Amino acid sequence: MKIQHSAALAAATAAFALGPVLAAPAAPPAPPAVSDAIANVRPEAVPDMVGLHSAGLTWMKHFNAGNANGVAVLYDENAVLLPPNAAAVEGRDAIRVFLGREMNEARKAGIVFHMGAHPAGGFSGDLGWQSGTYSLTDKSGKVVETGKYLSVSKKQGRKWIYIRDTWNADAAPSAPVAPATPAAPETNK
Repeated sequence: MKIQHSAALAAATAAFALGPVLAAPAAPPAPPAVSDAIANVRPEAVPDMVGLHSAGLTWMKHFNAGNANGVAVLYDENAVLLPPNAAAVEGRDAIRVFLGREMNEARKAGIVFHMGAHPAGGFSGDLGWQSGTYSLTDKSGKVVETGKYLSVSKKQGRKWIYIRDTWNADAAPSAPVAPATPAAPETNK
C-alpha cells in the first residue's frame, strides 16, 4: 500500500512539475492537467484527487471519440444524469443512450468538448465531488458554448465513478426563431 501511495505521489508530483513544460499552446483550450487539481492537496489525498480528476479527463476523451460505452462505465449502475433543459436520466443504460445521442449530434456538427483549466474537487471517505468549467468548439475552433459542471462520485475499490452529474451553459439557450408571418396580399383599388 505504501509503495502504491509513493508511486502515485511521485507520478502526480512529476505531472505537476512537467505539466507546463509538456503543454503545447493550441487554438482550442488544452485539457487541464491533473496536476492543476492537486497543486494544494495534502500528500495523502493525492491518489484520490488524481483519480477523481482523471475520471473527468477520461469522460472528455470518450465523449469526443463518440464512445458511449466508454463514458457509460464511468457511471454507477444507479447514477442520475441531470442535463439542462431535459428530464433526469436514471441508470447507466439510460445514460449510455442519452449521451450516445449527444455524442453523435456533436460529432456530426464537428463539436469538440474541452474541460476548463483549474478544476476543483474534494472527497470525504468514499464520496467525492468535482466542479469546473467547459467549452465547446466548432470545426473551425471557434468557441460556441461555455459552461460549468458539477459531479458527485463514489469510490468503488480504487476507482471513482459518477453517481450524480450535471452541467449548464453560461448563456441562456437561444430562443427559437418564430416563423415569418406571410404578408397580407396587396389589393389594387
